[in-house]
Amino acid sequence: MQLGRARVLAAAAAFWTVFGIVCAMQVWLSMLAHNHSLARVTFYQVAVWDAWILVGLGVAGLARRFPVVPPSSRNLLLHLLCGVIVGVLHGAWWVALELLIVPYDVMNPTAFTTPFVKTAFYQMPLELLLYALVVMTVYASDSYARQREREVRTVQLERSLAEARLQALELQIQPHFLFNTLNAVSALVHTGAREQALTMISGVSDLLRYALDRSGGQNVTVGEEVEMLRRYLEIQRVRFADRLTFSIDVAPDAGKAAVPVLLLQPLAENAVHHGLAASTGSGRVEVRVAREGDTLRIRIWNSGRLGAARDDGIGLANIAARLRQLHGDRQALELREDGAGVLAQVTLPWSEAV
Repeated sequence: MQLGRARVLAAAAAFWTVFGIVCAMQVWLSMLAHNHSLARVTFYQVAVWDAWILVGLGVAGLARRFPVVPPSSRNLLLHLLCGVIVGVLHGAWWVALELLIVPYDVMNPTAFTTPFVKTAFYQMPLELLLYALVVMTVYASDSYARQREREVRTVQLERSLAEARLQALELQIQPHFLFNTLNAVSALVHTGAREQALTMISGVSDLLRYALDRSGGQNVTVGEEVEMLRRYLEIQRVRFADRLTFSIDVAPDAGKAAVPVLLLQPLAENAVHHGLAASTGSGRVEVRVAREGDTLRIRIWNSGRLGAARDDGIGLANIAARLRQLHGDRQALELREDGAGVLAQVTLPWSEAV
């Protein structure tokens, strides 16, 4: 606040000083034959017009307290009266400085009253115009500041809403995964496979810690996501009694790329659920992550059929919604048949996590 007021004061001082110098040059050139001192005339004119620095601050305060927009007869009359008073007082200051500095040598007036009356009368239109310009400048400046403030608030609100939507979508994934995994643990316990159940519980603990530690965060590195994805697939390999095999291949420069938190696990969960859980045979999941120009390409392939892989739950729909929220049209999520299996492919604009 103090810095803003200091800038306004400096700008006003610069404006009125330049205005005074311009007036001095005009007067001096118009009286060039009289050989008046340019330095004295300039000092006089600058002193005359620099009075508007403080006058302008007072007028600005008055304009904010009694605004002229929307128009009000009372406020307009008040400003007209104040403009006349300012014109009279500035006329007195004008003549007083003329008598003190004597910028015009022998042509300089030696009495106060007559020059004051003439100056106050003839300069009144200019004084009222300057008063009106200050009022309009204050109105325009305040209107611009209010507009900027509204724009900033709108941007902040939109960002807050976007973050809230993202967090809500992210929170949907956690119970979805948790319930599925706990059901699997329950099935292992009922069948007496307690060691496998303990292994799964330990893995679930790691995954939940990862999700909670990054709750509300938008981006993590591919390396972090892949580490948790590997933990998830190891859990599923225990669950399916070694019927599941998987491979993960991350290009060397792709590990530092930024991706939304909890992006890979729901994709892998969809692959495992539709590629293996619905069958009695073995299944395979292959994950490939690489940079391709200005994009990051993530491919998760699983054995199975496309019809079974179309997710009617929240998994793929959630991912699609999050990606649209974060990247708009610069992202793509595709699900298609690929050879003897199904390929889920995510394309994101390349960026590195900070």
